Amino acid sequence: MKNLLMEEVSYQVQKTRSGTWRKFLYPTGAYFAEYRSDRYMFGLPLVHYTRGICPETGKRIVARGVIAVGRLAVGGIALGHASMGLLAIGQLGVGLLFGLGQAATGLFSIGQLALALIFGLGQIATGWVAVGQFGVGGYVLAQAGFGLHVWSQGRADPEAVYFFESVFRSIGFFS
Repeated sequence: MKNLLMEEVSYQVQKTRSGTWRKFLYPTGAYFAEYRSDRYMFGLPLVHYTRGICPETGKRIVARGVIAVGRLAVGGIALGHASMGLLAIGQLGVGLLFGLGQAATGLFSIGQLALALIFGLGQIATGWVAVGQFGVGGYVLAQAGFGLHVWSQGRADPEAVYFFESVFRSIGFFS
């Protein structure tokens, strides 16, 4: 197979009402696609989607947009294996406000490893309120927990019990 990095690549370009698709099918059957919306906010396309390896560079293109979707995504709402944004969803979700993923960060985060400032929910969780198998924070509900007020197998701080029972009662877990 020829090295495409040394040649001009001829993409299939499709212009739609909302944006432009750029596609390429490798001789091996591998597929590259990129969509960029025509509308911009804050200097970023409203939607940017990437898939596969760019034939010009031989690398993945980072999806950057208000809504960014791709293996690597950065934006307001970022969806991808590795994502970073205000709201980030992915295996690695680095969110400023909210992160969801196997490893997630944010003010609020949910994940196997949830590193949060305010609320963390996960197998390993941190946050002012942390709920998990292992938790660290201000109010902690965990099998093993460390923090100011902890409700765990080995410890039932009355303040933590009162806090979590009130939360559960307010969302309808207790009558």
